[in-house]
Amino acid sequence: MILKDFKLQIVLFLMSLSAFGQYKVTGYITQGTTNEAVTDVQVFDKNSGLLATSDAQGYYELSTDKSELTLVFYKSEFEILELKQTLDGNKSLNVVLLPLQENLSEIIIKARSAKIFELNRLKDVEETAIYAGKKTEVVLVDQSLANLATNNARQIYNQVAGLNIYQNDDAGLQLNIGGRGLDPNRTANFNTRQNGYDISADVLGYPESYYTPAAEGLKEIQVIRGAASLQYGTQFGGLINFKTKEPNPNQPIELITRNTLGSYGLYTNFTSLSGTKGKFSYYTYFNYKTGDGFRPNSEFESKNVFAHLGYQFNEKTKLSLEFTHLHYLAQQGGGLTDAQFNEDAFQSNRERNWFKVNWLLYNLKLSHKFSEKTNLTFNAFGLNASRDALGFRTNRVDQVDPNNERDLIKGDFKNFGAEARVLSRYKLFGKDATFLIGSKFYKANNTEQQGPGSDGRGPDFNFYTDDFPNYPAQSEFDFPNLNVALFGEHIYYVNDQFSITPGFRFEYIKTESEGFYKRINTDAAGNVIFEETVTDNRDFKRDFVLLGLGLSYKPSTRLEIYGNISQNYRSVTFSDININNPAFAVNPDITDEKGFTADIGFRGNYKNLVSYDLGAFALFYNGRIGFIQKSFDDGRVISERGNVGDARMFGIESLVDFNLKKILKMNNDFSCNYFINASFISSEYTSSQQAGVEGNQVEFVPDVNIKTGVKFGYKNLLANVQYSYLSRQFTDATNSEDANLSGVIGAIPQYDILDVSLSYTYKRFKLEAGINNVLDETYFTRRATGYPGPGIIPSAPRNWYTTLQIKL
Repeated sequence: MILKDFKLQIVLFLMSLSAFGQYKVTGYITQGTTNEAVTDVQVFDKNSGLLATSDAQGYYELSTDKSELTLVFYKSEFEILELKQTLDGNKSLNVVLLPLQENLSEIIIKARSAKIFELNRLKDVEETAIYAGKKTEVVLVDQSLANLATNNARQIYNQVAGLNIYQNDDAGLQLNIGGRGLDPNRTANFNTRQNGYDISADVLGYPESYYTPAAEGLKEIQVIRGAASLQYGTQFGGLINFKTKEPNPNQPIELITRNTLGSYGLYTNFTSLSGTKGKFSYYTYFNYKTGDGFRPNSEFESKNVFAHLGYQFNEKTKLSLEFTHLHYLAQQGGGLTDAQFNEDAFQSNRERNWFKVNWLLYNLKLSHKFSEKTNLTFNAFGLNASRDALGFRTNRVDQVDPNNERDLIKGDFKNFGAEARVLSRYKLFGKDATFLIGSKFYKANNTEQQGPGSDGRGPDFNFYTDDFPNYPAQSEFDFPNLNVALFGEHIYYVNDQFSITPGFRFEYIKTESEGFYKRINTDAAGNVIFEETVTDNRDFKRDFVLLGLGLSYKPSTRLEIYGNISQNYRSVTFSDININNPAFAVNPDITDEKGFTADIGFRGNYKNLVSYDLGAFALFYNGRIGFIQKSFDDGRVISERGNVGDARMFGIESLVDFNLKKILKMNNDFSCNYFINASFISSEYTSSQQAGVEGNQVEFVPDVNIKTGVKFGYKNLLANVQYSYLSRQFTDATNSEDANLSGVIGAIPQYDILDVSLSYTYKRFKLEAGINNVLDETYFTRRATGYPGPGIIPSAPRNWYTTLQIKL
């Protein structure tokens, strides 16, 4: 039945190509009591669904081919306004909303708002950013039934097509996502931001994200694919922007507290305070996590504080200050070989491995509206952070720990920057046009030190060089990096339906490495037979221009056909090169990666019956960095990291979300959705100077990646069932099926996972519960090259959680 309905809807999509919008309705939405602009108001037509959302100035704009409309203006804190309109041309319609005077249950709010789909898409223009013609996906976190207490990425990102996720962290302390053949490790192939500013260790020199915002404090997560390079950086993955919840505009103080209990000693607390008093607003939270982990030697404790302070000088100018601090300490059970995993997937032979993160972020943002059509945003941001890794790690991960001195790697990250953007709307030859120009300055001064740690058992992150002077892996480096960028995009509206968006990004990058490493060889008795201190100073400057183009055709409010192409660039990180890792070697000739990405697809919402995004992509790499198995004359076989060769990926990504409530004509007490998110990818190394690589599949590319599920609600009770399947994927360019001694190289077998979650709301209380990995699948998604391995890092077995939320 569903398949027949879907075929019928596809026919209707194609028929709708002939329908052209004839009328435009524009206006501003203000609050009745203060006359201030109201943002994020959803504008619906009762029959055709969501048409527009108001921006930061309260401005909305919609196009329609209908002459009779019943417009509904909705935001959860305000009374719903319904207006019937007869159109005989373009119309200006300003709207005033009144604050809501009654408390409604969660399910009633959802029914009134018609937010029936969990995934949204960004408008052509959002504040001072342009997204026209780009593949954008917005996860509405506050509508998700995912296990938010542990940042369960498999559930949170279940409707973002094609993501490949490492699932080895039962507390969600770090996010590891990739896609389209990008290594998921610490989301390093995306530009990761929080409320628009960078949060990774070093955007160019070390783009790994050790900090992930608490999902319970997020309003939405914006995912913009490869073409985001023009506005946000050079990376192949695109952008992930975490948007925190906003201050409650109607109360001086609002308190929300959430407490979660779960398997393996899990306890989390999330407590937020929010409010608005006059021109001053604030939102702050504290998040605490602790647990034993699902493996031995895997305990953890995390503390995270976030604060947003805002001051609205007038209707044109707003200033905000944000502060984030994260501190966590985790014991790490180490990696496994394939034989160990098959024997007992949850064993651990590492009791002395520890990992500590201390992350401090700050940001100052100024937003100013020069006029109704010209906006400015300015962000000044910085990071003061450290990451310490301590433990016994060897190429043979099944080797018993001899309780000698441990390897200690300390990284300190100190960077600051500023980004300014100006966006202006104007008329060009009588047609609408939007122009964006921006610049970014980024300065980093990071350090990395490796040497002997203590021979004790606890988390002692001090060097013991005097006690162990002959420790072979000793190095100390400074990484002063400088980046200056200028970027711009321009939307040309050829007519009301078709737009062209060219863009550019100029980059100047100066990457430096200053330091030394030691070479120390000893005999079997531990006597030094060779010692050398090697100075290794490098200075690498480059400047280049990246170009891109986006196209968007909207024949009706129900359908958009989009396409884009953009150049990409990823610099090699000196910090990776200069770390001594027994699990692999680094090719000394390793260089930067270059390439481009392209998307084409169609998306929309058909009468609130179905939301869809069906597209194809291509990604081309020149000099892709990866691993190969390398043989030596003495019989040794090691894993080597370097530029493996040129590669290409082609794929189809799709998301279809059916509103079964409307299809099956259920009454308003019910809600019911079924979604299927599927991607199918073909990958190949097209050329390589390495033997046995050309023609192989690209690593981290499962051919099939499917997530599907049903979300059902009756009044204030909601339930969600989700099934995930990923086919086999390789972890090295030689497509090794069998693992090496370190467990770093080898295939990741296919796996499938079933998750179930529930929530019930009663007045100010909300109870959530769920079971992840219901069928108790034994599987792994990661072969770690360093910490928390090296080796296979198993994923969590069946586990449960329950959360109680109280809102005051």
